[in-house]
Amino acid sequence: MNFVFVYITNPTKKEAKKIAKHLLEKRLIACANIFPISSLCWWKGKIADENEFVLIAKTIKANFEKVKKEVEKIHSYKIPCIIKISVSSNKKYLDWLKKEIKK
Repeated sequence: MNFVFVYITNPTKKEAKKIAKHLLEKRLIACANIFPISSLCWWKGKIADENEFVLIAKTIKANFEKVKKEVEKIHSYKIPCIIKISVSSNKKYLDWLKKEIKK
């Protein structure tokens, strides 16, 4: 499938919005959703329990490497979570997404 979600965790809603706007302005994504989440993970030898914000950036598969590089440039985490998830959608939505990225 040509359509992907890029799943990116962020320490604050402000940073998630900053990254989303940056990617939108570069036309690398067509849309973004931001959700508050509770995250647990191993970090520096301990289990961390943090509140974060997940950014789901909607784009085409061909843009993933560019999105990843842009996020790595501006993200505050030393090791940001940037995951590509292949998804399917209705044709009208996919057509809209492709059109917005190409502008």
